[in-house]
Amino acid sequence: MAVAEKAAGAGAPRLRTWLMSGLADRSQQHQGPHGQPGEQPHTWWKVMCLTGVDYFSTLGYQPGIAALAAGVLSPIATLVLVLVTLLGALPVYRRVAVDSPHGEGSIAMLVKLLSFWKGKLFVLVLLGFAATDFIITITLSAADATAHVDENPFWPDSLRGHEVIVTLVLLAALGAIFLKGFTEAIGIAVVLVGVYLALNLVVVADGLWRVVTHPRLVEDWTSALTTQHGNPALIVGIALLVFPKLALGLSGFETGVAVMPHIKGDEGDVPARPQGRIRGAKKLLTVAAGIMSVFLIASSIVTTVLIPQEAFQSGGPANGRALAYLAHEYLGTVFGTVYDISTIAILWFAGASAMAGLLNLVPRYLPRYGMAPSWARAVRPLVLVFTGTAFLITWIFDADVDAQGGAYATGVLVLITSAATAVTLSARRRGQRGLTVAFGIISVIFVYTTIANVVERPDGVKIAGCFIAAILAVSLISRIYRAFELRVTHIETDEVADRFLRECGRRQIRLVANEPDSRDAAEYSAKIAQILADNDMADDRDIVFVEVTVVDASDFETELQVRGEVLHHRYRVITLESSSVPSALGALLLHIRDVTNRRPHIYFEWTEGNPAVNFIRYLIFGQGEVAPVTREMLRQAEPDRNRRPHVHVG
Repeated sequence: MAVAEKAAGAGAPRLRTWLMSGLADRSQQHQGPHGQPGEQPHTWWKVMCLTGVDYFSTLGYQPGIAALAAGVLSPIATLVLVLVTLLGALPVYRRVAVDSPHGEGSIAMLVKLLSFWKGKLFVLVLLGFAATDFIITITLSAADATAHVDENPFWPDSLRGHEVIVTLVLLAALGAIFLKGFTEAIGIAVVLVGVYLALNLVVVADGLWRVVTHPRLVEDWTSALTTQHGNPALIVGIALLVFPKLALGLSGFETGVAVMPHIKGDEGDVPARPQGRIRGAKKLLTVAAGIMSVFLIASSIVTTVLIPQEAFQSGGPANGRALAYLAHEYLGTVFGTVYDISTIAILWFAGASAMAGLLNLVPRYLPRYGMAPSWARAVRPLVLVFTGTAFLITWIFDADVDAQGGAYATGVLVLITSAATAVTLSARRRGQRGLTVAFGIISVIFVYTTIANVVERPDGVKIAGCFIAAILAVSLISRIYRAFELRVTHIETDEVADRFLRECGRRQIRLVANEPDSRDAAEYSAKIAQILADNDMADDRDIVFVEVTVVDASDFETELQVRGEVLHHRYRVITLESSSVPSALGALLLHIRDVTNRRPHIYFEWTEGNPAVNFIRYLIFGQGEVAPVTREMLRQAEPDRNRRPHVHVG
């Protein structure tokens, strides 16, 4: 019995160590799920395949969704999608690659334009839409993979009709791979994308050949087109109105810039502006958009002309799998099964690409803002959270591809709209008038598309709203829970501050926390007199004033630049800038203790006013209830009372 209890006790730390493997407690530069330190970068076309498992896999369901949304207008509506892709999304994300070359994406560009709490709240909202995009990518792709499994003639009849269970198994397998490790992602993606595009080329080429050699089919389509929509202007107008429903075909651009750190650059690349990596990212985005545009138009033509409209309806054999339907119908069951296997694999791996996007975004922002527990920097706990969320979404939507399309399109469109807005503001800030106008027009187009999609399918906003509400709730709770954490990642002192500490370190190090006002001689003289009286001190020989300026209270982790100066030929003053006064003071005290081997003393005045109100001021503005919060931060950071700096309040 005792042995079993001992083994169980030993198992818990091992499980925690395994879950927290790779946790970077103070890293400002998040590596991502498959960006291990020292990993060799890859050529741009290999990295294109990593983002391509998301982007190219939409061929598995996009033609069917287009036919269901636009009917006989599907090729024209798809042409509108391609034009928006090549003339709108592509230029926007090529600019994002230039302005954000380290994988932060358009969100980071907007963060730089907005500061304080409004910037953080804006990021949380965007992360909510990003989570909608990536989570629905995972669940929708797995559901579509299940549709291909279920429609395959070799799939046992006894297993048909269990779409939710099959989808959950696929999601569990995906989560298991990320729990084990995901170091070979790019190699797997290259194989999957190469095979999938080759098989699609065969299916589309065969379909186009049948269209060309059977002109009657084209005549039937054009006849239906003119019968239903006789006015050419009306055809274009309807295609524009239908376009928002086809926005799934824009998926993959945000992932394309997120994987930029994996692109091999030039040997002489400067870290701040890696031109080789940027050039490779532009090639990645352009080639991927070109390949996808060709396949989208060609697949839309062959599926619209060759497949009866009723087959696209819910429960129909072409619903969510139009190209697979053609593969089975015209190229035989064996080829169709091979095509199904390839489609299932890439759709399943598209979820991997989306999971990688989530694991890249969330640790990059939330823990650094104090808006997620510190364990959110580790991959495995997040994988469990995201996999559980995907299970819930699959159960809610009953593993239905069509039902998830609205939420998916909403997430995609909001991210692209934010990217277009970011590059517009970037161009305006740099005085590039022509680019500002061009990107502004693109932004308006995407704003219209997003609004139209929301009006048509509000479920996407509802789901995004749930994600946003969850993120805001977790962020608020986490910020309060981590209120007493020391948030300083690095301390650097100048020569004057070092001299102050050396001089005082020979006797006693006595710091006086001072909120600077006029900074005249009378202010410091009065402060010294008050501290001596309140604390019954005999002299002021070792007193050094410490003044902290709060620059952005919404930040959580900061670096301290400690500067010393002598004011009025007498008063020694150390100045700091931080997001939190207590955190800066606590970190400074521990730093002084470590470099001088003496326990410093710090002296405060009691804060006037309601303690609860002052604590709220501390949470929002970084100052307020300074003395007790500093003491609590020191207590948590240094459990040993004999090594803890002294805190005096009078």
